[in-house]
Amino acid sequence: MRYNSLNNYLRNKFGKKVYKISIDGGFTCPNRDGKISTGGCIFCSAKGSGDFATSKSLSITQQIEQGKERVRSKTKDNSFIAYFQAFTNTYAPIDVLESKFTEAINHKDIVALSVATRPDCVDDNVLKLLEKLNKIKPVWVELGLQTIKESSVDYIRRGYENSVYVDTATKLRNIGIEVITHIILGLPNESKLDMLRSVDFACKYSDGIKLQLLHILKGTDLLKDYEDSKFNALTMEQYIDILCDAVSIIPKNVIIHRLTGDGDKKILVAPLWSGNKKVVLNTINKTFEERNIIQGSKTLQDYI
Repeated sequence: MRYNSLNNYLRNKFGKKVYKISIDGGFTCPNRDGKISTGGCIFCSAKGSGDFATSKSLSITQQIEQGKERVRSKTKDNSFIAYFQAFTNTYAPIDVLESKFTEAINHKDIVALSVATRPDCVDDNVLKLLEKLNKIKPVWVELGLQTIKESSVDYIRRGYENSVYVDTATKLRNIGIEVITHIILGLPNESKLDMLRSVDFACKYSDGIKLQLLHILKGTDLLKDYEDSKFNALTMEQYIDILCDAVSIIPKNVIIHRLTGDGDKKILVAPLWSGNKKVVLNTINKTFEERNIIQGSKTLQDYI
């Protein structure tokens, strides 16, 4: 393997192929309800990155069953990860969180729980709950860092300092929770080195990392800047070139959960090439082979 992939990690951990089921817990976000702001992060869709989740009107169990049917043609093994994906999934009263997470983790076909959230929405009560759940089945927390460049943090309206991420990631790992950090590649006015700095930083506090191509989606404020020609979307060649260097500096012990991402084609404006997932992944793998890209073969200092 050229890199430590999620698929390989799951097969080693559970002995079989495991699929994620995206769940909408019906939560909101402090960047939308007025606690921090009302506009959300500049790139975030109306569904709060939960565009592939099932309907929040269904119970957690019903969403799991519906999610299982979606991948039934791909697997005969009833082993799934319950992925609370939409909006901020620790931003609710603790009894509500406990009820929803417990329903998911106790489902007989769920082998792990993954919770996507903001670092500034993980207080002591949430930490205690996650620690308790982690004794039942593995719990992961996915933190949306995206970038560490200060001007980019302000531009995307993230709403918290890098130090908050460090504090939360450290606390989670100290209680045995696996931390997966999201990084966006291709933010406006970021150089390749800027992106590599964010990747390197995240790996210091993470067990896993998700590398996400910047998608420009309908209904986002980011789209306005794109239409005003304030920045260009990355070409596939540009993205894969950045990806090659990013993977090279990710330590071998960090699981690479994602090399790119899917944008809902109904709302994806750019880059349209990202919609052909098979071609993209084949091109990435081919380029890795041609350039002899191996995870952890370099350090950030090689690019400075």
